Amino acid sequence: MSSYGPMPKSAWIFPALAVLLFATATGLGISFTPSVGGGVFAVVLLAILFGTVFAAVHHAEVIAERIGEPYGTLLLTLAVTIIEVALIATIMAGEKPLPALARDTVFAVVMIVCNGLVGLCIFIGGFRYREQDVQVSGSNLYLSVLFVLATITLIMPNYTLTAPGPVYSAAQLGFVSVITVVLYAFFLYTQTIRHRDYFINRADGKTFDESRLSNRMLVVSIVLLLLSLLAVVLLAKKFSATVDAVTAMIGAPPAFAGVVVALLILMPESVAAVGAARRNDLQKSINLALGSSLATIGLTVPAVAVVAYTLDKQLHLGLNAPEMVLLVLTFVVSMLTFGTGRTNILFGLVHMLVFAVYLFMVFVP
Repeated sequence: MSSYGPMPKSAWIFPALAVLLFATATGLGISFTPSVGGGVFAVVLLAILFGTVFAAVHHAEVIAERIGEPYGTLLLTLAVTIIEVALIATIMAGEKPLPALARDTVFAVVMIVCNGLVGLCIFIGGFRYREQDVQVSGSNLYLSVLFVLATITLIMPNYTLTAPGPVYSAAQLGFVSVITVVLYAFFLYTQTIRHRDYFINRADGKTFDESRLSNRMLVVSIVLLLLSLLAVVLLAKKFSATVDAVTAMIGAPPAFAGVVVALLILMPESVAAVGAARRNDLQKSINLALGSSLATIGLTVPAVAVVAYTLDKQLHLGLNAPEMVLLVLTFVVSMLTFGTGRTNILFGLVHMLVFAVYLFMVFVP
C-alpha cells in the first residue's frame, strides 16, 4: 500500500453532511414519501450515505497503512461490520416487524462476497494475469471457520426441537452467539499473531507496509473514522424507512431489503478488493472478501441477537431449502477454487454464475 497524499475533501465533507442531514430531517420531520419531494430526499440520503460509508472506509485504509497487513484488512472489515450491525439493528427497532432481515442480510453478504465479489476478483485477475496465487493455508482457515459459523447460524435453526424452526430458543441463541464470538476471536488470534504469515502475499517479501503516514494524519483519520461511523448510524433509521417504502412500492420480496443493506455496506470494500486483484494481489482481495463474511456471521449475528433479546423481537435465522442448497453449493465450489492455491478465469466465472442464480431466486423464488 503506498503512502497517502493530501486528504480528499470528500473524506470529511460527507460525514459532516450526514450529521447535518440527520439534524435537519429530524428537526423538520422530513421522510420519504411517494412524491417528487420524497424522491429528491431519497436520492440525497442515498448519495450522502454512500459517500459517508466510502469516507469511513478511506479513513480505515489510511490507518491500515500505518499498522500493516493483515491488520489493515482486518480494520477495514471491522469498520464495515459496525456499519452493518448499525443498519440491521436500526431497521429491526422500527415499528414494522422484520424477523428475517438479519438472516436475509447475513445470507446476502455471504453470497455476494463468496460468489459475486470473489468471482469478480478471480475473473479480473485471471483475465489480466492468466493465473494468480493465494495462500492455501490461509484460505483453508477462512473456509473452515466460515463453514462452521454459517451452518450453526443459518442451517441448524431449522432442525432444533426446543423451538420450532426457523428460530432458536433464547438459551440456544445465547449459546450459539457465545460460540460464534469465541470461534471468531480465535480466528483473529490465528490471523494476526499465531499464523500471520498465512494471510500475507509472500511475493511481497514484507510483513509490514512501508508507510510515511504522519502522526497528525493518523489522529485525524481516527477521529474522522469514528465520526463517519457515527454518521452512518444516525442515518440508518432514515435509510431503513426509505428501503421499506421503496420495497412496498415496487412490490419486491422481503429478502430485497437484505440485499440492499448488504450491497450498501459491501460497496467500498468491494472496490478495494477488485483494485487489489487488478494489482495482482489476489491474497488481499481474498482477505477482504472472506474476512467480511466471517465478521458478518461472527460479529453481526451475536450483536443482532442481543438487540432482538433487548427489544423483545423475534429473530428468524434458518434458511429455506433452496437457500440452503445455494449455501452448500458455495461451500463446495469455494473448497475447489482455493484448494490448489492457483486460480484462473473459469473459477471466477463459476462463482459469478452461482451469484447470478442467487440473485434471480431472490426475485423469482
